[in-house]
Amino acid sequence: MVSRQTPLVIGIAGGSGSGKTTVAQEILNRVGPSRIAFLQHDAYYKDLSGLPPTQRAAVNFDHPNSLETELLTHHIEMLKNDQQVEVPIYDFATHSRTDETFSVVPRGVVLVEGILIFSEPDLRNIFDVKIFVDTDDDIRFIRRLERDIAERGRTTDSVVKQYLSTVRPMHLEFVEPSKRYADVIIPEGGHNAAALDMVVARIESLL
Repeated sequence: MVSRQTPLVIGIAGGSGSGKTTVAQEILNRVGPSRIAFLQHDAYYKDLSGLPPTQRAAVNFDHPNSLETELLTHHIEMLKNDQQVEVPIYDFATHSRTDETFSVVPRGVVLVEGILIFSEPDLRNIFDVKIFVDTDDDIRFIRRLERDIAERGRTTDSVVKQYLSTVRPMHLEFVEPSKRYADVIIPEGGHNAAALDMVVARIESLL
């Protein structure tokens, strides 16, 4: 196993609904959660509790400025230095951070998942391995629609409106161009068994 002084830092990026989380879970399951410190960029949305609800809802949550990437970068560096971190817990219903956090302890692997993690140079430079999950736009939209209705209490109209106004434009401006920084591109996300086998084998060899 890699020493705590030199953990392997892996980034998994891709568009909304591409299957990033599925790929991350497969890596966790196969490599072993006891060997991995897992961070999600979504936990680092900026706290908007100081804004009126109408202004919170109007924020472009698909733009890099909506996330406190500096804190995520700092937490990765802390984990690399064998320090435990306290990760924020974000409430998507109110667009604000809760008063609670959860602890992530240092492991031999630091696994980071998020839509925009390769679009930020400081964050991108931390990763030893960069994986981009590439899935067709129509499949990603359907997955996002189903998730937001089931998990976030959204209506179909609101999901469609957000997709057209911010999700799709920000994907084209930030997410899709960041694919060129990837070391590995996995088509069809967690359903690509052959690609996952190769990625896990590579991680095991590096460990």
